[in-house]
Amino acid sequence: MDNSPLKKLAAAVLLGVAAIPILLWFLSARVELAVEPELRVVGIETPVTIRVNSPYGIRRMTVIAEQDGKRHVMQEERREASRLLFWRQDRKRDEFTVIAGQSRAPELHNGKARLIVEAESNDLRARITAAAFEIEVNTAPPRVTADSFQHYINQGGAELVVFTPGGYWTDAGVKVGPHTFRSYPLPGAASGDRFALFAFSWDVPATTQPTVFASNPGGAEATATFWHKVFPKAFRKRKLEVSDAFMQKVVPQIGERTEIPPGSLLDRFLWVNRQLRLRNNATLYDLRLKTEERFLWSEPFVQLSNSKVESHFADQRSYAYNGRVVDEQVHLGFDLSVTEHVGVTAANSGKVVFAGDLGIYGNCVVVDHGYGLQSIYAHLSGIDVKEGDMVERRQRLGRSGATGLAGGDHLHFSMQIDGVQVNPVEWWDAHWIQDRIRTKVPLVAQAQ
Repeated sequence: MDNSPLKKLAAAVLLGVAAIPILLWFLSARVELAVEPELRVVGIETPVTIRVNSPYGIRRMTVIAEQDGKRHVMQEERREASRLLFWRQDRKRDEFTVIAGQSRAPELHNGKARLIVEAESNDLRARITAAAFEIEVNTAPPRVTADSFQHYINQGGAELVVFTPGGYWTDAGVKVGPHTFRSYPLPGAASGDRFALFAFSWDVPATTQPTVFASNPGGAEATATFWHKVFPKAFRKRKLEVSDAFMQKVVPQIGERTEIPPGSLLDRFLWVNRQLRLRNNATLYDLRLKTEERFLWSEPFVQLSNSKVESHFADQRSYAYNGRVVDEQVHLGFDLSVTEHVGVTAANSGKVVFAGDLGIYGNCVVVDHGYGLQSIYAHLSGIDVKEGDMVERRQRLGRSGATGLAGGDHLHFSMQIDGVQVNPVEWWDAHWIQDRIRTKVPLVAQAQ
């Protein structure tokens, strides 16, 4: 009897079995590691976010501090190993938050060290990928000192403060009532000085004390006050009559781009004036995250040429329908009119961070000027720029119009600092910019 077919089958089976480990070996993959944000300083307790990218996940991750030739394991996480059936796993991306610092490795002392993150792949090869970072161990509590300038602040306006944080800190800025404003390294300074533009919001009591702060993830925070004087402002009150004709004009137009809950014409208008306004202002607030960490401007801001002021910043509006007040809102900007569809130009040089429909603001453009300062142009009938465009002072952005919640053709213009809207009048004033900005920071448009 010829056994050659059986021998061939057996040989094929043996080859197949022998090939499995080889196949699994080549299916194994490296682990990609990323630490966010990039670590430079570690204190007593510093949260570290580690992002892992691997087709089959990991079976071990270890965080190690290395100092003076000694290794200190600060945290280790293990998962069930899968050597042969790892190909059935599907954990491409994973994220871990670990605590690094002296609380996990008491032998660490202030000075230079290395932080090492190791990850072992969950496959046949079990390859170890390591990422190392040169760090500074600093367990000193945060501290902060503010400048000695005299800070004159208008309620609803803006100001700039210079300060110096020290010790172990990861966040520093200014707090004014419920608002927090970020800080940035002072251009040209080598001493660790920082500065922050901040707003004194129209609705923050004039008695509120602005403070600079420095804090770290362990919950420690240092604060300092600085000399200031706030000038209270009495904002105008205005009563607007809301007609059926006005609501029939604006509500359907906005409804073409935004889903409005069903109801009477008045109900839908009130939803737009309240809920959609909040949503749109939240969008403007979030644009602070798109700011450049450099000055994009150097000259004073300019008002729309030949424009007439129709409404002022922080006008407190009462909306009346059939003689009854049905809503109250605050108008955070200037309404400027010239002629229908007049060219709208940039108040200063900067970068377009928003260009499109924005609910009650209609067609809207937002220009970033760096360090949290942004200008807003709303109710446009047309837009001539797109997000990402760099624009020059007085460059055309679009044309005025009556889109969104507008009764007639005009430009709604406003400015904001870290998402908090401020009175634009100060920024149109060359003397104010000289006194409040130029005397404290080198105001030169910076190349990227």
